[in-house]
Amino acid sequence: MPLRLLAPLALSAILLAAAAPPALGQTVIPAGCPSSKTPARLNAPLARTAARLRAGEKVVIVAIGSSSTAGAGASAPGASYPSRLQALLRARFPGADITVVNRGINGQDAPEMLARFDTDVAAYTPTLVIWQSGVNALFRDGGLASAAGLLHQAIARVKAIGADLVLVDPQYAPRVLADADSGPMVNLIASVAAEEGVAVYHRFALMRDWHEKASMGFDSFLWKDRFHMNDWGYDCFARDLGRAVVANIESQQRSADVRSNTTGAPKAAPAGATP
Repeated sequence: MPLRLLAPLALSAILLAAAAPPALGQTVIPAGCPSSKTPARLNAPLARTAARLRAGEKVVIVAIGSSSTAGAGASAPGASYPSRLQALLRARFPGADITVVNRGINGQDAPEMLARFDTDVAAYTPTLVIWQSGVNALFRDGGLASAAGLLHQAIARVKAIGADLVLVDPQYAPRVLADADSGPMVNLIASVAAEEGVAVYHRFALMRDWHEKASMGFDSFLWKDRFHMNDWGYDCFARDLGRAVVANIESQQRSADVRSNTTGAPKAAPAGATP
């Protein structure tokens, strides 16, 4: 079946199935994320990712960041958010060649990530880069003051290799909230993303909703250090991010269909379609 013709209910079923408890010996992911009245969305198009999926071409996603990308607090590597995101996207696009590469390293900040950009990001020729930023900057002197310049550098590096980009802001956790710069950092990331015309995923707002709107205690979605996420937190974060990515891609595919029907141009075969 053409991927872009799957109904919304089918998408929900696939995402839920992908998050169901696996067989014995595999990573166990708790089920049931709080429902949200606000649809997951990204504020800028993932044009290259949508085009490659539509054409049935390989999609490589590189997730770069620090410990919450690496998966600190998860019970196993398969419970990290990049691993869960890969499982969800592969379930949603079963005929597509999608790989999510986890390039998170504990304790790093933007300068260290920029230093390894060529080997850990560009070398994979990514279609999409998901860049987790701003967390460890809060714990160093002058972190907020230098964050804008570093973000602009990161965005320029990703644009130079022709990849789509999603910035991910800090987690909502006691150690983050204790820093007076946490709110300004979240706002700064959103401001720079808007200025540069790139997407930002609001992890801080998602986790705040878990705590404030769903009345969940921090221990429900954070590891014992009350800073990193646990398996449930990583999974629900990946599911919400996955919904945002899928919605963005499907919107562009629908627009491409309208343009094709209007101009009479032949449509490219969707990823997973049978010749």
